[in-house]
Amino acid sequence: MSKTIELAQHLEKLHINNMYKSDFYWTWDKTDEELDAIFSVADALRDLRERNKSTRIFDSGLGISIFRDNSTRTRFSFASACNLLGLAVQDLDEKKSQIAHGETVRETANMVSFMADVIGIRDDMFIGEGHKYQKTFMDAVKEGYRDGILEQQPTLVNLQCDVDHPTQCMADMLHIIHHFGGVENLKGKKIAMTWAYSPSYGKPLSVPQGVIGLMTRFGMDVVLAHPEGYGVMPEIETIAQKNAQATGGSYRKVSTMEEAFDGADIVYPKSWAPFAAMEERTKLYQAGDQAGINALEQRLLAQNAQHKDWTCSEAMMRRTRNGSALYLHCLPADITGLSCPEGEVDNSVFDRYLVPLYKQASYKPYIIAAMIMMSKVKDPVGALMSMDSGSKRKIF
Repeated sequence: MSKTIELAQHLEKLHINNMYKSDFYWTWDKTDEELDAIFSVADALRDLRERNKSTRIFDSGLGISIFRDNSTRTRFSFASACNLLGLAVQDLDEKKSQIAHGETVRETANMVSFMADVIGIRDDMFIGEGHKYQKTFMDAVKEGYRDGILEQQPTLVNLQCDVDHPTQCMADMLHIIHHFGGVENLKGKKIAMTWAYSPSYGKPLSVPQGVIGLMTRFGMDVVLAHPEGYGVMPEIETIAQKNAQATGGSYRKVSTMEEAFDGADIVYPKSWAPFAAMEERTKLYQAGDQAGINALEQRLLAQNAQHKDWTCSEAMMRRTRNGSALYLHCLPADITGLSCPEGEVDNSVFDRYLVPLYKQASYKPYIIAAMIMMSKVKDPVGALMSMDSGSKRKIF
């Protein structure tokens, strides 16, 4: 029996009917079984591709990508995922669109969606705006479908907003599951989600928020560490606390990187901007106050520079369990002595973990493809079984 068939049989036992025709905004909207389904389908799609099996569930159609912030891994992961399932990809470049001439979000949403099956949106830079834009866009799409403008309703995959980065954190989680040999081995494992120094300004909060909002669902000891003033959204911490209570794990905050790293099984040192400062930047952006934005940037760079000791050094890694914790990063990292004079992680640490880091990133195309498939296929079990016995991807 192939791995795909085993995963399909497991999928058959899950209560996942609500996933069909659903959007994926953030992980805490999904049940435990629905997350399990995403992981299972992602593993099945990877197994099928590795065995040279076709995974095309579409003969035609579009995946629309909208990146309102720069991207390498997520952009190509979305394109890879769509292609894996048989969709072509069209990227909406707002600079080349009619948005500059007054085209509304409602109009854009309908005009790009005529033959679209999925829409992936990244909008992560401004607190209170990213999720709002995604919701406004998809509400317009749903209205277009109800009014008969669109013959089908595309579904959303959140490719990062101001609140969560579900494709990243789900890929991180699948990497952790495989690294430790299964979900059943994660209970009690300590993961340190820590702030780290960066010489750049304004990195989104969605990765640390996504991590504490997801990892607490697996009975893990999740620790958030950051200097004073670098807190995340309080409502996401409330979600993390509730998750930990429900799973027998824990969620706590500490004030030093050292305490977070002590005995950790997994470390995730990553820079992000203070929540209050991101709120301030949004207001300045809305007011068109470029001088204020520039002044805020200089203030935050100076604030970051006070915490250069928050770095993932060799000495810090020796504090982890047996000195060999799994090091995670969403990439690109600010690497001391390589990409910058001082940054999030020492070059020697980063270089030692280069292969597992790239493997971590490699799960994202399959996670995205699984999100698409679960929202577009009414019978995913039958689809996987059909793929398993189906044609080859490469004929020659």
